[in-house]
Amino acid sequence: MAMPSHDLGQPIPDTPHAVSVSLPTWKAVVGYEEGEEWVLGKMKTGYPRFFVHKSITAFADVLVEKHASPAEQIFLFPSNAVATRCLEIFRSQVPTLVTGKHVRIMDLSPVTGRLKDNGARLRPVVSAVLFPRIHYKVAKTFWQHSGDGVSSRRAEFCHKAYDEGLLLATIDESTDASIVSTLMLGKGPRRYQNSKSSSAPRQTRHHRDKDQEMVQVMASAEGKEYAQFVEERFGRNLDMSLAANAKLAIRRRIAGALTADAELHDALKITEARALMRHVQGLSEDDVYLYPTGMSAIFNMHRIMMTFRGELKSVCYGFPYIDTLKILEKWGPGCLFYGHGSSADLDDLEKRCNTGERFLALFCEFPGNPLLKSPDLRRIRALADRFGFAVVIDETIGNFLNVHVLPFADVVVSSLTKVFSGDSNVMGGSAILNPQGFHYQQIRRAMVEEYEDNFWAEDAIFLERNSRDFVSRIERINLNAEAICLTLRASSAVKAVYYPKFNASRPFYDHCRNPNGGYGGLLSVTFHSTAEAVKFFDHLETAKGPSLGTNFTISCPYVMLAHYGELEWVAQFGVEADLVRISVGLEDSQELVSKCERALAAISTNVGPEL
Repeated sequence: MAMPSHDLGQPIPDTPHAVSVSLPTWKAVVGYEEGEEWVLGKMKTGYPRFFVHKSITAFADVLVEKHASPAEQIFLFPSNAVATRCLEIFRSQVPTLVTGKHVRIMDLSPVTGRLKDNGARLRPVVSAVLFPRIHYKVAKTFWQHSGDGVSSRRAEFCHKAYDEGLLLATIDESTDASIVSTLMLGKGPRRYQNSKSSSAPRQTRHHRDKDQEMVQVMASAEGKEYAQFVEERFGRNLDMSLAANAKLAIRRRIAGALTADAELHDALKITEARALMRHVQGLSEDDVYLYPTGMSAIFNMHRIMMTFRGELKSVCYGFPYIDTLKILEKWGPGCLFYGHGSSADLDDLEKRCNTGERFLALFCEFPGNPLLKSPDLRRIRALADRFGFAVVIDETIGNFLNVHVLPFADVVVSSLTKVFSGDSNVMGGSAILNPQGFHYQQIRRAMVEEYEDNFWAEDAIFLERNSRDFVSRIERINLNAEAICLTLRASSAVKAVYYPKFNASRPFYDHCRNPNGGYGGLLSVTFHSTAEAVKFFDHLETAKGPSLGTNFTISCPYVMLAHYGELEWVAQFGVEADLVRISVGLEDSQELVSKCERALAAISTNVGPEL
């Protein structure tokens, strides 16, 4: 499959809910990071946690126009509990703001005359945080790091409901009782940037699907136009079991009950008695929790662990994706960061624990991004068992078809946005609890109190459809990635290739590799000079932008995108500014090899790069 080229700022792929954006040259990436208008002015979209989707801003702007002042702005979240956590960021970072006056929550809930709720308050489907516009960065920090903002599909759905007068708005009583109001809502007319448990009402039902309830209530409201809208959005007559079944199928796939490509009806026939791939006795789909993004899974597992273990420091082992470290540093008492992910780092951790230091949990990636280094999970597990901290492993890059890491973890998290979906048109995340883990019972009890299913119904439907061919895609991607690695490693123009199979940490990866598992679809490459890196990237004939795990090959100067403002800092951990990251797709292997060969050949030409 060939991926068409994209102009600067265009969505990748060219769909309304794409999760990547085209930055086709090195110069464009630098311009983006520098905030230059020739780049920003062309941005139609971006990675959703960094670039707020235009369907979300359109809905927020309408709400500002009706319920806020011109000096205020709104961020939209899927529940009151999430909005309350955003509110806590304002309390801690801008204490001069008065909650309820300067910063407040407005809940938007479905309403219909047919529903008799005996006075019970409907759970909101969107909660808006209203705040002074000058403090945008405070709200954006929470949006980006937590991953708990509304999805673009939820925003579109709720915006339509707003226009049809089907949402009831109330100012959260807990923010300021003096300004509580109830309103029937009538028809209404940039870039990437660098608290604790909420006291909001808690969910008590495991895997409760409030999205389904919301759609059911709203679909029962009067008006054929709205019913038609629901049908169009879901692509068929609305079947209320559709979203629930999609989520069940996703959770079964993640639990490892599916060992081959499977349609929805086949996935639903699988019983828990079938052998699982996760290598953990007693695991079931009930141990799998879905989140709106992968970062939401990480953020919430860290938050939830603090509810029962106390506010202890965490450990971030190995060089991680940027927001994981930010979460551990900014929420709770801080983080002990081991950026090299070395045996010496584990020696130091053991020494600290022996002297009485205690930690909440150790967070790591398997393998890491972007150096693809694999941590020594056996030793980490031994230290955790000895000293009582939990282990949270992000398996996004390795994925469970290639590696089995759950036996070494208390929790395994993953971004389903990436290779599990593949189509780059929906966000999602998951957390899996290890039923054999020391902390399992405590985590399960905490989840009963704290977990909310904020994964939007329509997003679940798209993710389930995308993931049906997950197994066959992984096999092809593994082969393609190795072919590219071999081509790059054979070139004298290449300084280093980072890939689990060729890294010094391969024995740690191989210990967790499944019998038929490969080494994944992500690799990074460095060159002998910036000019050579720029030439290679600019001549590489792939899609170019953020994200990974797509069905098409996509590349980016990852360090420039993720760490532009801290290049010297990341360099001390062996992460070079000129690194090019390649996420390999499903194209023909020889086609990909030829593209790499042409990009390598361009390095030796006299054509100068655009820096």
